Amino acid sequence: MCKACNNLDRNGVVVSADKEVDGTVLSPRDKGLPARAAGMSVEQFLATTPRLSEFWTPLLVLSDDALAHNLAVMADWCTRHGFSLMPHGKTTMAPTLWQRQLEAGAHGITLATAGQVRIARDFGFGSIMLANALTDARGLRFVAAELADPAFSFSCWVDSVETVELMERALTGVELARPINVCVELGAAGGRTGARTAADASVVAKRIRQSAVLRLAGVAGYEGCLAHDRSEQGLAAVRGYLEKMLALHTSLADDYDDQEVILTAGGSAYFDIVDEVFNAVNNPLPRTRYVLRSGAYLTHDDGFYRGISPLDPSRLDDPDPAQALRPAMRGLARVVSRPEPGLALLDAGKRDFPYDEGLPVPFACSPDLGSAGSTKLAGASVSAMNDQHSFLRLAPEQELAIGAVVALGLSHPCTAFDKWQYIPVVQSAQSDLVVGLVRTYF
Repeated sequence: MCKACNNLDRNGVVVSADKEVDGTVLSPRDKGLPARAAGMSVEQFLATTPRLSEFWTPLLVLSDDALAHNLAVMADWCTRHGFSLMPHGKTTMAPTLWQRQLEAGAHGITLATAGQVRIARDFGFGSIMLANALTDARGLRFVAAELADPAFSFSCWVDSVETVELMERALTGVELARPINVCVELGAAGGRTGARTAADASVVAKRIRQSAVLRLAGVAGYEGCLAHDRSEQGLAAVRGYLEKMLALHTSLADDYDDQEVILTAGGSAYFDIVDEVFNAVNNPLPRTRYVLRSGAYLTHDDGFYRGISPLDPSRLDDPDPAQALRPAMRGLARVVSRPEPGLALLDAGKRDFPYDEGLPVPFACSPDLGSAGSTKLAGASVSAMNDQHSFLRLAPEQELAIGAVVALGLSHPCTAFDKWQYIPVVQSAQSDLVVGLVRTYF
């Protein structure tokens, strides 16, 4: 059982999770942190009111005001549309951010591996969905032991009878306080995991119903792998898939027990279509909790999600900034070379910033970190990235001094956080006052 489970609040999260991170001692091995931070705890360092100008480049930075805004926007959207939010914690792997999400009303967190579940339990998180099949016998035995805690809520996914039988074998002889909740996962041809047809999924569901160690807890799926844009064709594929999910869930009514069941979908790209199809507010199904798993909303971005999220300002019928998500992360990199006109090399590369869903977008430069004045970089672009360099293309006449700092919009939060152990949080994008350090556990 997790070491802190006797100190859970009503959301199933340890009240002192922040304090556990705050007590961590910083060292020179921590990327980007000021040299003077070495030997201090996080709490001690933050008490010195550090400034961004003390940090080293390259650097990933979060803006606290944008984080708070995005938390409120998504919480309001879910409430109005009848969804419980279990955000994908694997996006950040940052317990302090998970805690903020729960405090903003999230029902729990979603994770992707048994190792991530173990981290969450060690911090005391009590409501977890593993959006994956749990086929590691060690992970299954770990979950079985954690279920001795009556306050712990857990579910995972299965997509085949073979998986059900593997889980049963792994749990043979294991003391189990209650059956493990499993959702049958519906997939689609060309997609990722998931039973490929509703008929196949129904067979899996009926096999779960026969199990002594598993409980059929609902239907799960991920629509985000079926499209990569908001074209008519892409949205039609997503909509058709979600309709099949809903039909499967309805068809299993007689296979469910009399407890609450789950219908869960929704990454960060198409949750408006999830709402349109599931229609949770106007047509709620008996005993069904509608769970949305969006994770990238917390930081949003200047790339992939700006181009696809239904809550990006460009996509709202009412362009009210209060209802739109804001980018809450940016990269900062320093110019290390101007080898030819129109080209600058930055000290950040693939080991620092995401590149799988679009390269960083330069938008401003300044003489140094935390400098009061900044200049827009109109027409600039990053054309390529190496391990430790980015190629910044500029107009031939553009002035940009060696040593200057370039601010970069980033694309895809899921591959931004994994490159950093500590991430400074400033009051706002216009402030250099560091008010927090987010610790990640990848």
